[in-house]
Amino acid sequence: MNASPLQPAVEGFLRYLKVERQLSPLTQISYERQLSACIILLDEMKLAAWEKLDAAQVRALAARSRRGGLKPASLALRLSALRSFLDWQISQGKLKANPAKGVATPRASRHLPKNIDVDEVNRLLDIDLNDPLAVRDRAMLEVMYGAGLRLSELVGIDISHLDLASGEVWVSGKGSKERRLPIGRMAVEWTERWLALRELFAPSDNALFLSKQGKRISTRNVQKRFAEWGVKQGLSSHIHPHKLRHSFATHMLESSGDLRAVQELLGHANLTTTQIYTHLDFQHLASVYDAAHPRAKRGKT
Repeated sequence: MNASPLQPAVEGFLRYLKVERQLSPLTQISYERQLSACIILLDEMKLAAWEKLDAAQVRALAARSRRGGLKPASLALRLSALRSFLDWQISQGKLKANPAKGVATPRASRHLPKNIDVDEVNRLLDIDLNDPLAVRDRAMLEVMYGAGLRLSELVGIDISHLDLASGEVWVSGKGSKERRLPIGRMAVEWTERWLALRELFAPSDNALFLSKQGKRISTRNVQKRFAEWGVKQGLSSHIHPHKLRHSFATHMLESSGDLRAVQELLGHANLTTTQIYTHLDFQHLASVYDAAHPRAKRGKT
């Protein structure tokens, strides 16, 4: 089979994502997968060059993708990847306009991440055993919930990233963006307990959280341990790292109402990403409205 004439430009874009943007390997794979699917469909449509792509062909690509069984969320991802690639083509002087910009993205049903309430969090974190691995797990749970970290950020923490005197941690998030975060009194306390036991595992590197073999703990191991503690502590829902991150965001928003601050803590580039965490119930919103809006305040009788 002859190589597609559309492929070289995509390969240049993927190199740009890896070298200049330094996106995560998973994100790079996602772009490659979506753009490869686009090339297959556009080859079927006899598109000979990216310069000849127009909005009608992009809509036809979307229609073929839907007929092929692609769900709205996946189709939105495909069109987003195509738009990003075409924007890059414009920046390289290869295109004058982005024909995918005017093609509507299908609406996907929004599934809010589930959180656990404060009482359940307290029950989950009520681990006070002498087993060094249990102390490690409690420290991981406290830091994850205390700072609202991503799983990759948690396992990526080195000892040098900690300042326990000030209760802070440095993490590297998406796009290798670093941020400094408070972790809270309980997270500091249990991290100190874990550090007192850490040498028992003969550490082979500077990672804060270690496996039994003394190496940096893997994301899969963290997921497995969190799920096991959810069962041991009698929680009704499955416990996984992102649920703790979402619970952190939800509880912070419910207490503070400061969406911008939570955006910074979570490391979101866009405020719209943070807004998926705002599922405050109507009673809470109504009480805030009644207390704050000049036309809602009731006069004293």
